Amino acid sequence: MNNHHANAGLHGRDAQEVSRRHFLRNTSGLSLGSIALGMLAQQGSAALAHDVSALGLPDLPHARPRAKQVIFLTQSGGPSQIELFDHKPGLTEWAGKELPDSVRQGQRLTTMTANQKQLVMPARTQFGRYGESGATIGEWLPHTAGVVDDLCFVKSMVTDEINHAPAMTKFLTGHQLPGRPSLGTWASYGLGSENRNLPDYLVLISRMKRPSDQPLYDHYWGSGFLPSRYQGVKLRNSQDPVLYLRDPAGLPRPVRRNMLDGLAAMNQMRFEETGDPEIETRIRQYEMAWRMQSSIPELNDLGDEPESTFELYGPDSRRPGSYAANCILARRLIERGVRFVQLFHPDWDHHSRLSSWCVARCRDTDQASAALVTDLKQRGLLDETLVLWGGEFGRGVAGQGDWNSPEGGRDHHPRCFTMWMAGGGVKPGITYGATDDFSYNVAENPLHVRDLHATILHLLGIDHERFSYRFQGLDFKLTGVEPARVVHDILT
Repeated sequence: MNNHHANAGLHGRDAQEVSRRHFLRNTSGLSLGSIALGMLAQQGSAALAHDVSALGLPDLPHARPRAKQVIFLTQSGGPSQIELFDHKPGLTEWAGKELPDSVRQGQRLTTMTANQKQLVMPARTQFGRYGESGATIGEWLPHTAGVVDDLCFVKSMVTDEINHAPAMTKFLTGHQLPGRPSLGTWASYGLGSENRNLPDYLVLISRMKRPSDQPLYDHYWGSGFLPSRYQGVKLRNSQDPVLYLRDPAGLPRPVRRNMLDGLAAMNQMRFEETGDPEIETRIRQYEMAWRMQSSIPELNDLGDEPESTFELYGPDSRRPGSYAANCILARRLIERGVRFVQLFHPDWDHHSRLSSWCVARCRDTDQASAALVTDLKQRGLLDETLVLWGGEFGRGVAGQGDWNSPEGGRDHHPRCFTMWMAGGGVKPGITYGATDDFSYNVAENPLHVRDLHATILHLLGIDHERFSYRFQGLDFKLTGVEPARVVHDILT
């Protein structure tokens, strides 16, 4: 198995502290200045030597990858499949009637709707069929409707969690409790990146026009028990996209370079003494920060994008931090060889005012999501880039509150929801799976979150059964211990 064992930890006080005398003795009389100058001549040899591992584990990928890179358009809060993708015209006849027990089957509800009658609320949208594939799309997603022949719709997604934090945690890490590595972290750990000037895994969060009350926790892109060098790096929507990159005022660049090389030498000695993987992380992150001082400003400067780019992605693409602007950044990161890019767009949690709030989220994301697929395809990047769109669960068929009021909404629903995928070895123009007449249960080809993870890893050339990390005496996998399958039916 492809196991990398976590270090057991530090041993004793001597392994926790390197004194000045100990440092000087072990450098055979060399001064810190001479070490720094020597390392400067080698362009930070210790840091660069450790950076070789950023190319990925030596025995990975297990097979020829169909996708080299991933963009995960994470729609946080649970978009309603009933309004957007899963057309159920028969619900009109059930409007205002109680959901049959034979459909609900005693499945749990959240505390927000457990004490109200489960009255069916038909879709608030009209549907149409689009493209040669004839995919059904709700009217709130007109731009997505224009690219359906490039998409694979999975209408039979299933998860186990009914509340946001555990559901999103499972959606992204394979387990409902925090503490496991995220999907992007696993990709970074196993495969590294082709770009030495940017992190392997980058996270962009939409700057919302109104405050969102739905938190996005750092463990969604965290490294868990893997070394922290593999965690997602969040690009902030501010003057400093990444904190602490700027040199202190008055510090010349050559002096800063000397300081970093000296630190690398000391950290290398410390690592050789203790074997602590976090010291390796420190070495690499100092070096990465140095490189990012030039790569991040260049990445964020959209001034070299032609006017046609902003026309394609829509007017909101000119607003820094918007979902549309972040989609352009995602494409730019893919062009630069970054392995895994994740966008988060929150506020899909529509317990009320579904017809206005969900429309607003569609308006935020529809044109830019479709534009990203089109843009990647036009640039010849879609075949090697896997694009995913979806949230942690779907919405229930019963109305929350008054089903017949503009104030009505929908509660969380984990038993079936819809995602779409594009590029990277996925069959275009198909729909996989189906739900029952109420979009309540999966009727054909259930695809659990762990199956999604197994399939994504497969597309990256990784066998999920052979890809593990030993921690506290156990071999942990992204897909866990329950059976997971690669869904070959949706692959080219």
